[in-house]
Amino acid sequence: MSEQDERATKAAGKAAKTKPKAKGAKAGAAAEVTATGRLSVLKTYKLFVGGKFPRSESGRVYEVTDSEGNWLANAPLASRKDARDAVVAARKAFGGWSGATAYNRGQVLYRVAEMLEGRREQFVGEVADAEGLSRAKAAEQVDAAVDRWVWYAGWTDKVAQVAGGANPVAGPYFNLSTPEPTGIVAVLAPQDSSFLGLVSVLAPAIATGNTVVAVAAERAPLPALSLAEVLATSDVPGGVVNLLSGRAAELGPPLAAHQDVNAIDLTGADAELARELEIAAADNLKRVVRPGLTSDWAVEPGLERMLAYLETKTVWHPTGSLGAAGSAY
Repeated sequence: MSEQDERATKAAGKAAKTKPKAKGAKAGAAAEVTATGRLSVLKTYKLFVGGKFPRSESGRVYEVTDSEGNWLANAPLASRKDARDAVVAARKAFGGWSGATAYNRGQVLYRVAEMLEGRREQFVGEVADAEGLSRAKAAEQVDAAVDRWVWYAGWTDKVAQVAGGANPVAGPYFNLSTPEPTGIVAVLAPQDSSFLGLVSVLAPAIATGNTVVAVAAERAPLPALSLAEVLATSDVPGGVVNLLSGRAAELGPPLAAHQDVNAIDLTGADAELARELEIAAADNLKRVVRPGLTSDWAVEPGLERMLAYLETKTVWHPTGSLGAAGSAY
């Protein structure tokens, strides 16, 4: 190395040490810039509607920071129009998803778990940043979320045996009850668990054949928006899951009042907002899951959330010499 090159190298090293970091920049990104001499490629987060990744209709974004106030990303701030578009996409997808066999839906949910397992490290980092957890604690959350997809995948072709059955009646009839999906479920995801909590309210709804419009945790939406990328590259048909980021207080009312939404999960709403949305949901007799059904997302799930989004169809069929004609109610 020539004397001139040596002086240039020393000067560059000194400048790298004394150059101040940009306010709010992540330490890893700053180190990458000074070490390699190239700019970091920052990730652009988008909504997930109808299997596509649109920006917010209004073009709005909001800053997402970690637990220490450091900037992480700009997340799209979804509008009422985005919520309505998501409902349209969910309704369009409902026929095909609800008409699929339960076994096939189980295969699709298991595929989501496979894809998440392959991107485990990415989600560990995002959950750690979003919730201020150590990497070990974040890894526990991500592993539990993967296991939850597998758990609900196993229930898709078994829940009908629990929720349905043959009923004894006073007459020469077969009387059979069978569960069917309610339709479109709006979900306000938990605010205190950006990833495991979201999976815990999302998976049971689609496992039973419903389609979903979910509003991610307002303060920590990034794991949810990354989950959308997994859903898009797995076997989940477009429109079955639609993910919005933004304010629950802004997106909740149009979803609760929407005449084509059949159920709403208020887990991510505070007490005042939940009351307002429950009143709006009564207009078309939506099914409502109130906050507080689950308080600890780390505990083993039950069947409550799957059963909450099922309707029961009862079929009567005559026996013996009464003929083969039957009726359903």
